[in-house]
Amino acid sequence: MSPCSFALGAGATFVARTVDRNIAHMEETLKRAAQHKGAAFVEILQNCNVYNDLAWNVLYDRESKVLHELKVQHGKPLVFGPVDDRRGLVLDGVKPKVVKVKDVPESALWVHDETDRGTALVLAHLWAPDYPIPLGVLAANADETTYEEILIQQEQKSISERGPGDIAKLLVSGETWKIG
Repeated sequence: MSPCSFALGAGATFVARTVDRNIAHMEETLKRAAQHKGAAFVEILQNCNVYNDLAWNVLYDRESKVLHELKVQHGKPLVFGPVDDRRGLVLDGVKPKVVKVKDVPESALWVHDETDRGTALVLAHLWAPDYPIPLGVLAANADETTYEEILIQQEQKSISERGPGDIAKLLVSGETWKIG
C-alpha cells in the first residue's frame, strides 16, 4: 500500500514524502505542510530497528541514495542520479520511463507540476529498484475548497433559510418519547 496514494485518493490537497535522515528536507516539508490551507499529509520514511530495520536503506546508503533519490521541485524536470550519469523521467503515455538525460532533449523530460493530482498519483507509486523514489511535495493545491469552508457555507445557508437556531425551542418541539 502506498500511503501517499491513499492520501491523494482520500482528497488530501497537500501530499509529500520525506526521509528521517535528511533533517533539512524533512523540516522544509513539514513547514510547507503546516502552512498549507486544507488537509495535508506527509509520509516520513523512518527506520525502526525492531520492525523494519534498514527498510529504507536504499535512501540511507550513500551510493544507493545517489542512484535512487529523486527530489521533486515544482516546475523542474524530474532528474536524479550522479552528476556524471544523470537520469530523468519521461512520460510514455501515462507510464513513466527512466532515460539517460544526455540521450533526450531537455524538453522531453517530465516537469513536475504539484498542482496535477493525476501525475502526483503516478509519482506516489514509483519505487526502487525500477524507478527513483520521489521525495518532496508530490501534490499541493491551495485553490481547492476545504472541508471547513464547505461546512461553514452549509451552516450559513441554513441560517439564511431558517434563521438562527434556538436550542430551547428544539428541545421542546416535535414528538418526544419515554424510555422505560
